[in-house]
Amino acid sequence: MSKKCISSAHGPKPLGPYSPAVQAGPFLYVSGQGSIDPKTGKISSGDFESETERTLQNLKLILEDSGSSLDDVVSVTVFLRDVSNFSTMNEIYRRYFAEKQPSRTCVGVSDLPGGLQIEINAIAYVSK
Repeated sequence: MSKKCISSAHGPKPLGPYSPAVQAGPFLYVSGQGSIDPKTGKISSGDFESETERTLQNLKLILEDSGSSLDDVVSVTVFLRDVSNFSTMNEIYRRYFAEKQPSRTCVGVSDLPGGLQIEINAIAYVSK
């Protein structure tokens, strides 16, 4: 099995020593994404809705730069700093995964790097 570390031309640059995505065989593992502005490299803090939107946009950009798409995602993990935002997250998430919804785990955490309110990682199946 081959392993390929993937950088993203359009998504945010990593804030640490990790790859935005790694392809291992037919699976693409996308690192946890937050509301980092790809143009500035800075965390875009704001209300929960805008952070969630930016986070999912970043996930989408990295998938597309990797030759994949949201339709290829088979599993997602969502980390919420405040689980009372679960229903709001679901409303926004549903717009990105309207069809071919992947399996998902959502967990509440006490804190996230840089004060993020949400972080999302994903695994996609890429048969190409």
